[in-house]
This record gives sequence, C-alpha cells and structure tokens, in this order.
Amino acid sequence: MSNIQSVMHENRVFNPSEAFVKQANVSGMAAYKAMCAEAEKDYAGFWSKLARETLLWHKPFTKTLDESNAPFYKWFEDGELNVSYNCLDRHLTTQPEKTAIIFEADDGKVTRVSYRELHTRVCQFANGLKARCIKKGDRVIVYMPMSVEAVIAMQACARIGAIHSVVFGGFSSKSLHERITDAQAVAVITADGQYRGGKAMALKPAVDEALGMGGCDMVHTVVVYKRTGGDVQWSSNNVWWTDVVAGQGDTCEPEWVGAEHPLFILYTSGSTGKPKGVQHSTGGYLLGAMASMKWVFDYKPADIFWCTADVGWITGHSYVAYGPLAMGATEVIFEGVPTYPDAGRFWKMIQDHKVTTFYTAPTAIRSLIKLGGDLPNKYDLSSLRLLGTVGEPINPEAWMWYYNTVGHANCPIVDTWWQTETGCHMIAPLPGAMPIKPGTCTLPLPGIIATIVNEAGDEVNDQHGGFLVIKKPFPSQIRTIWGDPERYKKGYFPEEMKGAYLAGDSSHRDEDGYFWIMGRIDDVLNVSGHRLGTMEIESALVSNPLVAEAAVVGKPHEIKGEAVVAFVVLKGARPADAAAAKKLAEELRNWVGKEIGPIAKPDEIRFGENLPKTRSGKIMRRLLRAIAKGEEITQDVSTLENPAILEQLKEVIR
Repeated sequence: MSNIQSVMHENRVFNPSEAFVKQANVSGMAAYKAMCAEAEKDYAGFWSKLARETLLWHKPFTKTLDESNAPFYKWFEDGELNVSYNCLDRHLTTQPEKTAIIFEADDGKVTRVSYRELHTRVCQFANGLKARCIKKGDRVIVYMPMSVEAVIAMQACARIGAIHSVVFGGFSSKSLHERITDAQAVAVITADGQYRGGKAMALKPAVDEALGMGGCDMVHTVVVYKRTGGDVQWSSNNVWWTDVVAGQGDTCEPEWVGAEHPLFILYTSGSTGKPKGVQHSTGGYLLGAMASMKWVFDYKPADIFWCTADVGWITGHSYVAYGPLAMGATEVIFEGVPTYPDAGRFWKMIQDHKVTTFYTAPTAIRSLIKLGGDLPNKYDLSSLRLLGTVGEPINPEAWMWYYNTVGHANCPIVDTWWQTETGCHMIAPLPGAMPIKPGTCTLPLPGIIATIVNEAGDEVNDQHGGFLVIKKPFPSQIRTIWGDPERYKKGYFPEEMKGAYLAGDSSHRDEDGYFWIMGRIDDVLNVSGHRLGTMEIESALVSNPLVAEAAVVGKPHEIKGEAVVAFVVLKGARPADAAAAKKLAEELRNWVGKEIGPIAKPDEIRFGENLPKTRSGKIMRRLLRAIAKGEEITQDVSTLENPAILEQLKEVIR
C-alpha cells in the first residue's frame, strides 16, 4: 500500500478572511497548534478538561480513559449524564423561546418549534413510551420520514435510556427485518408514509412486511405517526402517535445513565454479508458532536444551521438530532428533495430562512451543478458565512463552483472526513485557523492523532499513499459491533495495525501535511503494477466541462491486473448514437491522460442519465462493480432511487 500513487495535483490555496479569523472560535493556526500541543502533552487531561467544560454531568466522572481491555476502550466510565437533558433541559432557563427547529415540509409549509415546545413534546412521547413498558436498555427501531417527530423519537429514547436504531426511510422491508432481528428490538416507531417530490410514499407496509418475515416476536409495540393519511393495515400491537402522547405529562425525569451506556446502534448497510450494528456510547459520542460543532462549524448563537442529511445516517444523528440541539442552535430540517418543485429549492430555502451554515454532500452539489449551475445567482445567499461537505471527497472543480457560485468567495468550506464509526469529524478544516485547498480535508482536529501507514502498520512518508489510521482511542469512536465483538476487533483493529484504528480509506499527505482521501481501500485499483485511487480518476473526469458526475471501478484484466471502468453522467444529453458515444469516450480518455497520465486512462467509458444511487444520494459502487464485470446483479436493489438506470449502464463503449 505504501506505493499507492497520488496523481492529483492541486495548488490553489484559500485563506480565511481577517474578519472571519477574528471572530472564529479557534482563531489562527497558532491557536490550533496550541490545542494540538496540549493534547499531545497530556492526552487524557485534554479530553477530561473538554468533557467537564462541555457536558452537563449528573454524576461527575473520576476516570477519563480505560485502556485495560483494548480495543474495547471506555471513556468517563463512572460519570452519569443524559443526552436529552444535555440537548433540551439545559436551554430552558437561558433561551426557552428560541427556535430550535425550522421544519420545511415537502410542500413548502414551514413549522417552527421552540426549545420549550420541543422539550414538552419529547417528555410527552418519552412518558408514552414508558407507559408501553419500554425501558432503559431496550432497543427501539425508528423508521420515520425526515421530520420533527423523528428527532422527538430519538430524543425520547435517549431520555428514558432506550437504545434507538434509526433505519433510513428508503430502506426495504428486508433491510428493516435484518435490523429489527439483529437488535432484538421491542418496538418500532414509524409513520403511515412520507412525502418526497410531491408524492406520498408509504412506509408502514414495509414495517408490516418486515414483522411478517419471522423472528420478530419480541416486538410488542408499533407506534404510527400519521403524516400522509394513507391507508394502513392495523394490528393489535399498533398504536397511533397521538394516542401514545394523549394525557401524558409534559415533564419526564431523565434516566441518568453511565457515560458508556449505548446511546444508539446504527447499521452500516454492508455491501456483503450481515449489516454491522455500529454501537456508540453516550458521553464520548455527545462530546465529539459538540466539540466539532464548536470547532469545525465555528458555531455562534445567531447561526441558522442546516445539515441536509437524513436522520437515518450518522450525519443526521450528529449534526441534526444531537449536535446542534446540544449547542442550543436554530436548525433547519427539510422533508423533501432538492429538485422539487425545481432545482432552486435548496437556494430558496437558504434565502428564506437566512441560513448561515450549509452542510451537504458532494453528490448533491454535483447534481445541482448539472441541473442549473447558475441557479444560485437568482437567490439572495448573502446570509451564508460557512459551507461544508460530507460523505465522500469533493473533487476540486465542484469545490470551486460551491465556493464561488454558492459562497460568492466569502465563505470558507469545511470538507469533513469522518465515518459512521467515528461519530463526528476527525479530519476537517477549522475555518478560522487554516488555509484551505480544494479537495483536501486538511488537518486532524485537536486530540485526533491520525497518520498514514503501510500494510505492516509502519508510518509512510508524506506524499506516499497508504492506509489512514487513528493512532490513539478517541471519545466518540465506535465501542463495538452490536453482538459481534470479534468482527469489531478484526475489522477495525487488526493486529498488523499495532493498536491503531483502521479507517478503511486510503490517503496521502502533501507538503503541508494536509490529508487527501483517495477512496476506500477496496476502491484502489492495481493497474499494471500502479496502485491508483478511484477518487482521483473521478475528479479528473468531472473537471471536464462536459461531465457532471463520474464513478470509477475496476474489473479484472489478464494483462494489466485491473482495467479502469468509468461510468459518466454528462451535463447535457447522452450521445445520440454509438459513433458519437465512441468519439466522446475517446475525448474523455485523452482528457484523463492529460490530467493524470496515460496509466489512468479508462479502458471503458459508459454513459448514463444518472448513477445508481440510494434515496440518500449515495452511489452504490458495488452494483457498478458487478455491471463492469458483467455479473448478474443478485443484491437487493429496492433501496435504489432509480433501478432502471442499471440497464442503461450495461452498454459498453470502448
């Protein structure tokens, strides 16, 4: 791995303005370096001080870090607290009438919920859950539309010490069944349906189907929130949300739990085999979410914060359900899709709600460029002061569009690297501290000791690629895989990594020590002995003015080892015929050769109107690998937004 080659060169540097630096929570590189030095000098002391200053403890901790049973680390183990109390009650004496959530429905209707009202509604629902015999340690599945009620359900579980597992509302009944049975959940919280792009889509039937697959006898309650008014089948253990909260008191004493008590299980979809239930703690997780809100998002009380992620993903946990509320922020929650009723929806919402911090995925950014690269100019986006990206590396050309067209060259962009397993940002710019380069997540947060190693676990020199690892345990990290500790140890702490956390991403560092993510380790191609990161080839393709989006995978090649196969979405229409397609494919191959080098030229280019994506916008690369190899697709494709696209992408242009 030490010879993974970085083939992307980016020399543009953007410094934060003096005005931004002056007001920043971490102001200037000297302040950042001082925090890093403090953590290096006394690692446990750094996190202990931060935990005492940031979190409200019912019972203060006396132990900071227990490494005696590595890699099953424990943080603040003998301390007791409650996440819901930290998110809601703490604000009741200081800002009860401040708007906590601005909810915009698919049809544009706006609802505002104050901290006082949110606290009341969470307490009522928590009392209702307790009345249904749901208690501390019980697992509860949340399968909800993007809504205020989804956040209430999560907060109510946290309040009573129940362990929630949120399942994205686009997942199939089979995926839902796997998660219900693995977690041995006693209850499911769902809705009759959800609205997306002007259409009502049923949710409850998937729950009924999942529960009918067997092995779900432990589920004694299904709570149903009425969102669309669609027809639903009714069983004896079903209860309407309104009936759960009817007559319940508007206060609920928090269940004080140990800092290591599991707050939630979040299943990663798992491209092969059984989904992995990533288990997160209470104290360490919340500390990470709050610290990153302060450092990376430079949170200010006047901010209007909008993270576009669904609560079904870790981003929606940390930067919708928990981080912003713990900080006392006003946040935007959006039910719909960015293209309805037109591709200006995001920009109109930023204008209408005067959003200051906007956090979304590169996939969404590239899609919006394709749908109308000049559309942001029709809206007043002057309220924005900070932009962010999450989910995958952002290619420099999309970064530049985001910076210039959306941020008008006034807003730093925080390109954040982190994972479901890390719980919060690990490597990301502190926007008032460091210069930013398009396409890099820059430097680790204070207290995060990251480096790059080879297969033997030895550090490699800067500008050489390898495995990205985190050398020391950190408070917000995964505690185990639910019910499978051995899989946790083997997957994240293999012996050859010498105790470091293996992230599963390949990376390199440039001359300034900035980290550049090159893709997943299994997305590294071995072409004629050269190891190339797929992300860099994708970035080269997308830098072509004709290309909106690209995904690159490998397939076996008898001479070169692996052949490069590129799936490309154009900004305009697909080529009209085979001859035009072949000509354009050759142009793009030569473009990649010029941008990177001949070794990276795609052997095949296939054009599609879109890429196979889940309803959250994630590209399903395992399907592209199967298509590239000519294999029959046997995986579940029910979570795809556009399953018909698969046939289109089978057309080969050499």
